[in-house]
Amino acid sequence: MTTSLSPKAAECRLSGRIGPTHLERLAIVYVRQSTPQQIERNQESTRLQYALVERATQLGWSADQVVVIDDDLGRSGQSIEGRPGFQRLVAEVGLDHVGIILGIEMSRLARSCRDWYQLLEICAVFGTLLGDTEGIYDVGNFNDRLLLGLKGTMSEAELHVLKARMLAGRQAKAARGELWQPVPIGYQRLPSGEVVQDPDEEARAVVALIFAVFERDRTVGAVLRHLVDHQIALPCRAWGGLNRGQLEWHRPNRCTLGNILHNPVYAGAYAFGRTGSRTTIENGRKRVLRGHRKDRAEWAVLLVDHHEGYLSWADYERNQRLIADNANGNGMMVRGAVRKGEALLAGLLRCGHCGRRLLVSYNGSKGDIGRYNCDAVRHNPSIDPCISFGSLRVDEAVGLEIVRLLQPLGV
Repeated sequence: MTTSLSPKAAECRLSGRIGPTHLERLAIVYVRQSTPQQIERNQESTRLQYALVERATQLGWSADQVVVIDDDLGRSGQSIEGRPGFQRLVAEVGLDHVGIILGIEMSRLARSCRDWYQLLEICAVFGTLLGDTEGIYDVGNFNDRLLLGLKGTMSEAELHVLKARMLAGRQAKAARGELWQPVPIGYQRLPSGEVVQDPDEEARAVVALIFAVFERDRTVGAVLRHLVDHQIALPCRAWGGLNRGQLEWHRPNRCTLGNILHNPVYAGAYAFGRTGSRTTIENGRKRVLRGHRKDRAEWAVLLVDHHEGYLSWADYERNQRLIADNANGNGMMVRGAVRKGEALLAGLLRCGHCGRRLLVSYNGSKGDIGRYNCDAVRHNPSIDPCISFGSLRVDEAVGLEIVRLLQPLGV
């Protein structure tokens, strides 16, 4: 397959490097840093990139022909998505407005071979040159194109090497129990890196109260109601800003309480790799779901007795079983929380047709006559109802069987 060239591209190939047709068009200086931290800490690199404006004038372009595209400062070059500057650059080249693209190095333009070769193909068609600190390249020239291809491949490989090196360092530090994100409510991290309980006595008392109320009432909702009824706020240390490290008090909510009760840090354990990401395809497009909670067997690191906790590891595991049993999801094989009512088997029976947990409803003059019902129709109105029956005979039969089994024990 051959690519047709415009007259300007042909002239570029014949004349070598910079020709009159290039000088008639724009010189674009592309400036990019991968993260906001690099912009703040590696300011010299940013200065060198902006200094390419002077180089463009030295190569023969007038000052009003030099355009700086710096919309991608603080954006990664691993994909064209989320990079309006690079998209604008490709569009300008495709409109035959660009004579040369200058960058401090080719990895500034792209770290993806897909994006890199797309740019090279467009530059070859319209005779646009590429330039970095090492020279000027004509994409229509075989040797230059070969060199640019190697540079693009090396840029993409370098990104993978850097990621692998950083991940290995994080995993090694986590294996020692030294890699910490912002510590949770009720804890503080010392300058030495050690994690200790919050020095504020009131803050520690609130965290201890959360676990005490859960041990007594055994549901997250009960803990939330207790805190709200007694007007107890949650202690939080500010992560940033002018009040960084200062203790603040926030209104309790179910999500925060759930995170506290699930977090093994409060049991004195260090855990790494508790969450991950899942990739799904929706409407033909890839979607990455981050923050997916893994099973404990899949955690990368778990160090028990790592620091001082608010409860023991055995109590933490018991709490996790209680929370799992309290879950009320559709079709989940859990018992559910113990609730008010006379029904003996509430939360224990399941429908023999669809497998859903049977719900309990009460009627009668005193609301003491129960029925076990399957609510499958509520979730799928198009199907027929499954089962519904009174609780009196079933509860009586199960009660007699329980008494029979316990009689030999002298209970």
